[in-house]
Amino acid sequence: MKYIKKTIICLMMLCLMTACASPSDSPSASQASQNSYIQDGDNILITYFASGENSVVDVASSASVTQYQGEPVGIVRALANMIQDNTNGELFSITTSVQYPQSSDDVIDYAQEEQDQDVRPELTSHIDNLEDYDVIFVGYPIWWYALPQVMYSFFDEYDFSGKTIIPFCSHAGSQFSSTIETIQELEPDAQVVEEGLTVSAQDVDTNPDETATQVKEWIDSLE
Repeated sequence: MKYIKKTIICLMMLCLMTACASPSDSPSASQASQNSYIQDGDNILITYFASGENSVVDVASSASVTQYQGEPVGIVRALANMIQDNTNGELFSITTSVQYPQSSDDVIDYAQEEQDQDVRPELTSHIDNLEDYDVIFVGYPIWWYALPQVMYSFFDEYDFSGKTIIPFCSHAGSQFSSTIETIQELEPDAQVVEEGLTVSAQDVDTNPDETATQVKEWIDSLE
């Protein structure tokens, strides 16, 4: 009986010690490495849709445009440039036959019409060598808590099976909303990274240095 009691006490102490172990002791080295999405030698493509570069007016006067290194670029293009600065990836602009309105309010109204009608805008730029890339960054603005409809055209055109998709976006308060889940549904055979980058469009425009630092820290966390 004394032996049984002693055994029970030892087991209880072992369980207590396990429960009190520090979090840093919990994950194994292999589990920790699962968060490394960018490997040395990966070929990286940075795709993005910037409505300011698909506007009916001169890009410099569009409400969806900011300055990056003295040049007018779309808000999402600025994020793409910052990612390129930290990865040396290649840029690819997702363009469409649609010419979007100049003002933010008009763009949002137009976006709602596209969503209501489930439009698939025609793409006018195409990736000819997708097989050459291992990691695909995909950038877009959030419109009505969802992907712009042109992004559905984009994912309809390409099969990203076996590739790593890393989302990034600009927003006006909704952050990613449910767009990462949408991408996972559209590309079920790709690895869609949930630790994407979402930045306020206003911050990209008014705090570019802070945004650049945020982008660098995010890229570091993916390596």
